Amino acid sequence: MTRSRFRLLMASMLLVFAMFVAACGGGEDDGGGDGGASPATPAAEGADDNAEALEFDAQRGGRLTMLAASDVDFLDPGHTYYTAGFQVLLPTHRPLYSFHPDNGDVPRPDLAESEPEISEDKKTVTVKIREGVRFAPPVNRDVTSDDVKYAFERFFSANVGGQYPGFFTVIEGAPSEPTKGVKPISGIQTPDDQTIVFKLKEPTAVSFAQSLVLPISAPVPRDFAKKFDAENPSTYNTHVIATGPYMVKNNDQGETIGYSPGKSIELVRNPNWDGEAQGDFRPAYLDSVFIRTNATDANVAARQVIEGENMVLDTNPPANILRDLVTEIKDQYMTIGAGTYRYFPLNTTVEPFDDINVRKAVLAGFDRDAARKARGGEYVGPIATHFLPPDFPGFTESGGLEGFGFDFLANPEGDMEVAAKYMRAAGYQSGKYEGDEELLLVGANADPGKAQSEVARAQLEKLGFKVRLRLVPQDAVYTEWCQVPAKNVAMCGGAAWAKDFADPQSMLEPLFKGELIAEKGNINYSELNDPKIDAAMERAALLEGQERLEAWAEVNEMIVASAAAVPFVWDQTTLVRSKNVNGVANPYNALWDFSFTSIKPAGQE
Repeated sequence: MTRSRFRLLMASMLLVFAMFVAACGGGEDDGGGDGGASPATPAAEGADDNAEALEFDAQRGGRLTMLAASDVDFLDPGHTYYTAGFQVLLPTHRPLYSFHPDNGDVPRPDLAESEPEISEDKKTVTVKIREGVRFAPPVNRDVTSDDVKYAFERFFSANVGGQYPGFFTVIEGAPSEPTKGVKPISGIQTPDDQTIVFKLKEPTAVSFAQSLVLPISAPVPRDFAKKFDAENPSTYNTHVIATGPYMVKNNDQGETIGYSPGKSIELVRNPNWDGEAQGDFRPAYLDSVFIRTNATDANVAARQVIEGENMVLDTNPPANILRDLVTEIKDQYMTIGAGTYRYFPLNTTVEPFDDINVRKAVLAGFDRDAARKARGGEYVGPIATHFLPPDFPGFTESGGLEGFGFDFLANPEGDMEVAAKYMRAAGYQSGKYEGDEELLLVGANADPGKAQSEVARAQLEKLGFKVRLRLVPQDAVYTEWCQVPAKNVAMCGGAAWAKDFADPQSMLEPLFKGELIAEKGNINYSELNDPKIDAAMERAALLEGQERLEAWAEVNEMIVASAAAVPFVWDQTTLVRSKNVNGVANPYNALWDFSFTSIKPAGQE
């Protein structure tokens, strides 16, 4: 076995666009390519603000409050797959690899003590983990490689419901379907307490190693968690044990008393964390973080943060406040990219969206600029034409900003003549839908998600569709509706996707691979199930370098050609803070990083 350094492996894959890929905070250069320049946004200024915040001589202590319009999906690292869940996971857990705020593309060893070792045949990945990393109370013991092994095994249990199995079914012995209870996986071996070895079915070790930044690799104490995982569903979600600098406040039994679903989450210091001794790069300045998860009036919440102290807003402010921030306030926000796109999935199994020509008509007539304006206009990012965003591997190969040249995405404001052409091809001679089906559209009950869902309804109605718009809390849009195929949601009104890691596979496969459709926790909201696209994904996953980028660009084109979703913006998130907060964002997920954010000393506001 030869030892290969993770960064060198990444470089060998990404060398062909070394001048193109940058940390997701952006810069003055949009990455170029055939697509031309991006519209002007505050992204570069936000990246500079983040750099300054990292260099700030921060003080320790203080309590930060974040106002959020929605809850996390799950606290359980084996189940969460929602950006709010990742924001809580980053300061409370130590996956094998994770991201420092200075670089959202290249991970650092976290629980791992060094980069992974890749075998010459690229079918074995070996990771050494740090000694002395301890679980929070009440477990109070050192983490071992078996805790990581158990984290992977429980992920595949139907009781836990891991939501991104596609990256890990390549492990030898990994089940293709959720298991009844937690079962051993033969391809995960632990020769000693500090070593974990992954044996793979295919020579995909390079991309597999990248995926070890995901929450699945955060250790879970087998001896403590197995009794909760025996229940269906697992109740470990309310008994999660931390390894990071913070923990969700719990009691002597490990119950997360600091979590009130739909109301709040309280993070406190993990008394068993010692950053220097345990090799953790997080400074963890704050004493505690209080997340209010029911601040549904975005206008009120944004004003409270701007005018208050020790506060941050979870994500984009409403369009009117965003304009004020950019044009007048200026010094209490940063805009940061994260390799993200926003889109409206069309459920390909729901009539009449089971007809590709009807779907193409929807894309053709859809005013994507109106949807972008509902989120803040040009400040939130360029209008999307496909599913690989700017400054991301495969973007140039996908035609850059211009995309693939399909007529049904040619006009950002919609083209009713082209829409009518496709409607007639579907058998509706009037050029509009003439059937009786009522489409269920589910969106968030708070702006800007509410506003964009209302735009989506208007776009469907102008094509003749009857639409029932149901507005629910943001987290419920996913967990209770769009991720449940049995609900027959025709269009999800608030879908967004951020990278799992800096590779096009992470942007396309989870959302559009047919064999990954699940009865619950389903991420393929379109329920696109095209054997040709699945086969193209499987071929692309085996490639490296420029050949890999071109293959994934072809997959991207096939997905766009299927008209399974309306891409409408390559997102840049604007984060708002109080004047006395030294806010640091993590470009991996484009949200505030609680482990680096601090309260400014008095007089430095």
